[in-house]
Amino acid sequence: MTGRGVRLEATGLAFRYNGREILHDVSLTVAPGELIAVAGPNGAGKSTLLRVLAGLTPPNAGAVHLDGADLRTVERRALGRAIAYLPQDRTVHWPLKARAVVALGRIPHGSGPRAGESDADRAMIAAALKETDTELLAERPIGELSGGERARVLMARALAQDAGILIADEPTAGLDPAHALALFETFVRIAAQGRAVIVALHDLSLALRYCPRALLLMDGKVAASGPARDVMTEAEIARVYGVTAKVAEIAGLPCVIPVSVRT
Repeated sequence: MTGRGVRLEATGLAFRYNGREILHDVSLTVAPGELIAVAGPNGAGKSTLLRVLAGLTPPNAGAVHLDGADLRTVERRALGRAIAYLPQDRTVHWPLKARAVVALGRIPHGSGPRAGESDADRAMIAAALKETDTELLAERPIGELSGGERARVLMARALAQDAGILIADEPTAGLDPAHALALFETFVRIAAQGRAVIVALHDLSLALRYCPRALLLMDGKVAASGPARDVMTEAEIARVYGVTAKVAEIAGLPCVIPVSVRT
């Protein structure tokens, strides 16, 4: 899969909801080819940040720019070609077969029920189904799939979009270990092609293993940002998550082992 690299820059983001400050002065720059983990406890603001970065939730302050253009001024179809977003919520309300759901990712490129599918559309859909191991699910109704199968189909839709930036919120939720690892291998390949991947997750071991950069949120603020190994230290994990954890290597791979809740 190919896609043009896009630079995303967020500065001074703030978001309030019902009088509560969800994000406060959050800044982040993502260059083409980067794979970045966004981590933090429940309620830290991860999902809200991703929605703001994807242009789905307007911030109360600050701005997001794509290649220098204010996100609010980017035409919706052009935005769809620039950013693909996978939400945390896997609910699907469309009475469609899995392949038709994946094909929705081609709409920003001019595909659709009226326009039909081009050869390029069909190639991208087939590649996305193969990448997510959902080829055998293609003709099954989306409502009949398990949670993990549905998650993989929705990821295939995001991949079929062939955007310069992929934003994924808890993409491994509901996946078995084999498919979770395969998904992060996909993220690595996407980044190697010059596209950016921003992924929110709770699994700090996956973040350390696969993501060169990390942003750690705490109470809607940036607690730490930089190389993942510098951000996800035992001291930072204790401060942000309130747990004692051991950062170690098993079989040569980094992992985070929670030991106890700090009191």
